Amino acid sequence: MTVKNDNLLVELFVEELPPKALKKLGDAFAGVLFEQLQAQGLTGVAATLTAFASPRRLAAHVTCVASQGADKAMSQKLMPVSVGLDAAGNATPALLKKLQALGADASAVACLRRTLDGKAEALFHESVVRGATLAEGLQKALSEAIARLPIPKVMTYQLSDGWTDVKFVRPAHSLLALHGERVVPVHALGLTAGNTTRGHRFEAALPVVTIAHADRYADTLARDGAVIASFDARRAEIARQLAEVAARVGGGVRPIEDDALLDEVTALVERPNVLLCEFEREFLDVPQECLILTMKANQKYFPLLDTAGRLTHRFLVVSNIRPQDASAVIGGNERVVRPRLADAKFFFDQDRKKTLASRVEGLAKVVYHNKLGTQGERTARVRALAHAIGAQLGGDTLAWQADQAATLAKADLLTDMVGEFPELQGVMGRYYAQADGLSADIADAIEDHYKPRFAGDSLPRGQVGVVVALADKLETLAGLFAIGQLPTGDRDPFALRRHALGILRMLIERDLPLALGALLAEAVGLFPQAPADTITQLSNFVYERLAGLLRDQGYSAQEIDAVLALQPQRLGDVAKRLAAVRAFAALPEAPALAAANKRIGNILKKAEGAVQAEVNEALLHEDAEKSLFAATRAVAPQAGARFDAGDYTASLRLLAALRAPVDAFFDGVMVNAEDPALRRNRLGLLATLHQAMNRVADLSRLAV
Repeated sequence: MTVKNDNLLVELFVEELPPKALKKLGDAFAGVLFEQLQAQGLTGVAATLTAFASPRRLAAHVTCVASQGADKAMSQKLMPVSVGLDAAGNATPALLKKLQALGADASAVACLRRTLDGKAEALFHESVVRGATLAEGLQKALSEAIARLPIPKVMTYQLSDGWTDVKFVRPAHSLLALHGERVVPVHALGLTAGNTTRGHRFEAALPVVTIAHADRYADTLARDGAVIASFDARRAEIARQLAEVAARVGGGVRPIEDDALLDEVTALVERPNVLLCEFEREFLDVPQECLILTMKANQKYFPLLDTAGRLTHRFLVVSNIRPQDASAVIGGNERVVRPRLADAKFFFDQDRKKTLASRVEGLAKVVYHNKLGTQGERTARVRALAHAIGAQLGGDTLAWQADQAATLAKADLLTDMVGEFPELQGVMGRYYAQADGLSADIADAIEDHYKPRFAGDSLPRGQVGVVVALADKLETLAGLFAIGQLPTGDRDPFALRRHALGILRMLIERDLPLALGALLAEAVGLFPQAPADTITQLSNFVYERLAGLLRDQGYSAQEIDAVLALQPQRLGDVAKRLAAVRAFAALPEAPALAAANKRIGNILKKAEGAVQAEVNEALLHEDAEKSLFAATRAVAPQAGARFDAGDYTASLRLLAALRAPVDAFFDGVMVNAEDPALRRNRLGLLATLHQAMNRVADLSRLAV
């Protein structure tokens, strides 16, 4: 059979796919199909894949696909010669049975290969496996691609025979499979492959679109079907039209940037047409976050912002049709959005009739967690933490402000606006606090206490916001750890990792003079039901998150391990400690000192009883121990002074002078002397040295 190489196209035409999953479905369908074709030897290393995904189709185009895979030589071990052949060299029943299972008979015995396998000879059966035909290989690849689709929710529907049930993401209506110009006879979901598909529901030039060649899929669909089949091409076209229409408005207006919205709209249309619409200016009196959210979430519109980032009364719609006169489409969208905006205005007006303070009492009726009580009880805990942290950072004034902000922080949960749009919690609290005449510090803190909400999010604007955000996140972590709701593997339903990272970022980036251990202990202390090991568990969890954060910033595992082994309490110093460790590790004395430090640590661990870092100079007999004592007495105070001044790099550099006396000590002094007094004194000298060397980091962690 002559093997022909050509390009392959496969398409599943279905009913409207879930828009938020479309891109993932399209990539998965094409990716698995390609992977399976490669595994069967039907594509070479030069083959390329192009994925297509539109609201009603999943497709893949693969270049350089063979009509049949290459034959493969197979060598299969059967059994040891002593088992397969008798003394006369004839096949045993065991060998004949094995050959029969492989589709061979006794005539194959003479062709078996005898090869040394370990210490004994074994029999091997040589054969040639015919390469899969494209029809066979594609059938397997297609079945696998469908089976492995990351379908968010499976539908069950019946085929036209009225009896056969099919399970798939949406009912499938046609299957297209072309190798060049030739239809590949494959089947899936009760469909037989052909060379036809359908285009746009309303604007296709032909009711049935025939694809003449695999390479003409996208062009033919665009011409005869009025469909841009490529997700990426459609997305780029929408972005281009959005920018173009905004530019026509003038005044520097621009569509709001939202990649998730752009992806979703791309998954909703096959022939995008961006249109300019507007609403009454009176709605601009409502906070723009409310209007933007209702337009984006409910209508999939793109609001237009001015050069200052303020919402204008215009917005862009991505239509799926291109009528000559678009006025009806524009008018329809303007009529649809008006009630949405009117609802937002009504909620805003109604909510302002009650103060935030008057809503606080109602939090006692809102369950936070069945084991942790109500939002009212939670607010009391956050207030206590915020007051304590505020007093540490700014005295009575900051403590009072933090207490007031923490009291009101959750009150907007009881407003109509947040009830309709939970995403606006905090944001609306700030607006309502301003309407109540509260200071900007308090209002900003009410919004900002949720920050940072995600990786890369900004920190709270002011000190009051930082204090309440710390208190809120600490209370969340401590409470959930107290009842055993710890993250496991990839599961983190309460976003505790995100809360921990938020705490770390605030402590580090604002260089707050707060001890992490004390913060965690105070938070856990608010929960009487917390097990005894909760603080330890929570502390380990936070330091693990810190290690991950530092790895992402480019520090090595060894550097991080050395610094975090001491569990430093003021996290704003961690970066300076890491820089000092990196500088120390570059010194020629570092490897020897790190190894010696590790040795000292091991000696002290094995010592009987607690070793005091005290030295009696009168008990120093050997020259090497006298030299080490003198060097330590000279260097340790200097290194300690630099440490206390925050110059960790200089502190570690000074320790480099100890290398020679440390080496000499271990070469010439027996630490575990028979005389107990000498032994205790020498251990005390090592403990003094160990204490001086490990203030910045555990240098033993740098030992290779």
